[in-house]
Amino acid sequence: MATIVVVEDEPATLRLIAALLGAKGHRVVALADGAALAATVRAERPALVLLDLGLPGKDGFALLAELRGAPPTARTRVVAFTASASAERERVDAAGFDGLVAKPISPATFASEIAQLLG
Repeated sequence: MATIVVVEDEPATLRLIAALLGAKGHRVVALADGAALAATVRAERPALVLLDLGLPGKDGFALLAELRGAPPTARTRVVAFTASASAERERVDAAGFDGLVAKPISPATFASEIAQLLG
């Protein structure tokens, strides 16, 4: 299956995502903040990054800009992850995210939603 980097500052949500995706055979690299995101993406070469928009410090928009601004990570598929999906949709699209996943997630449908984003 795929390697997926998940950046989420809420520990319970991060554990749930890792468990749901791991149960489908995906390898999950979990990050509690974006400090090591660019280095992790360069090292892991994930099929997908699920990036929380509301992170402390640099938010998801700033982290996406960093990834898009560096040739080794510019083409990485990055999906926004937010509790404000409807309010953020236009800004997410304009920023160049490859998709949007709404919080809270539904354990029954989350893995299939990610599978669709993986193509």
